[in-house]
This record gives sequence, structure tokens and C-alpha cells, in this order.
Amino acid sequence: MKRDLNLIRKMLLAIEEHPSGWAPELSFPEYTPSQIGYHAYLLIDAGLANGADASYQGSEAPAGMITHLTWEGHEFAEAARDDTRWNRALGIAKEKAGSV
Repeated sequence: MKRDLNLIRKMLLAIEEHPSGWAPELSFPEYTPSQIGYHAYLLIDAGLANGADASYQGSEAPAGMITHLTWEGHEFAEAARDDTRWNRALGIAKEKAGSV
């Protein structure tokens, strides 16, 4: 499964907007539960969120259960909130890396 930075952004912003500070159950109509679980796993692995590995032997892909954002996760969300800056950053990343 490929990393989807737009999904990462949606997840971080949704968690940050939740009033309790605890991560809500995340659902986005354009993404499958497996994609969301995998990207939650990536967020935890990257240190942008705290949580637990929710993978099991029959899992389609690694999955994570996020409890809350870390300081770094809040910083990423703050930087990603502005659409103009986000699109510019994606453009630069695509130019340098070839794809995002």
C-alpha cells in the first residue's frame, strides 16, 4: 500500500479538531478502513501520534489505533492546515521525489 499524504493530512486535522484531545474513530468515504488503519500505523511509527499496533494475524495490512497526537503531530497539522502551503509542499515533494 502506498503512503497517501492527503490521507495523513486529513487524519491529523480531524484528530486535532476533536474537542477532547483523544483521537476519534476516523472514517473518510473515499478511503477504506484498511487504508485508514495503515496510515494510523504510519502516523504512530513516524512519531506524529501515540497509539498502539492494532494489527493481527489476519490483517490485510499493518494497522494502528491512535490515542492522541504528539507535539510533532500538532506541528505537522499546523503546517498542513493552509491549503496553499500544503499544495506548494506537495508540488515540491513531487518535483524532488517524482511522486508523493
